[in-house]
Amino acid sequence: AQAKTVIRITYTASASQNNGWTGVYWQHPANNWGSRPGGYNLNGAKRLVFKARGEKGGEVVEEFKVGGISGDYADSGTASAGPITLAKEWKQYEINLDGQELSSIAGGFCWTITRESNPDGAVFYLDDIRFE
Repeated sequence: AQAKTVIRITYTASASQNNGWTGVYWQHPANNWGSRPGGYNLNGAKRLVFKARGEKGGEVVEEFKVGGISGDYADSGTASAGPITLAKEWKQYEINLDGQELSSIAGGFCWTITRESNPDGAVFYLDDIRFE
């Protein structure tokens, strides 16, 4: 069955904010960088699973991550995968969460991409992001 919704990310590598990288953090509540309570109790989750593919193939995503936000209300755990070179075809990836303390996770999912690994920019797609 064809997916009805897919996340499409376009990275220009223009460094318009004088950074050589960019990323997105799915946070609870929104814009919570560890300065306020929130997050979810994800204890019992064994892994975060997602599908990804590149527009052309060869796009490099530096890191996919769960947790890792610090501060007064820091995430209780963190786990990551990467760097990952994407293929043109969809592939399923996972972040192993076994053994992590997941009682308070505000940073549910994150990715980062760099200009160094993608000097001409990159377009990639994410789908079916879920905890299992």
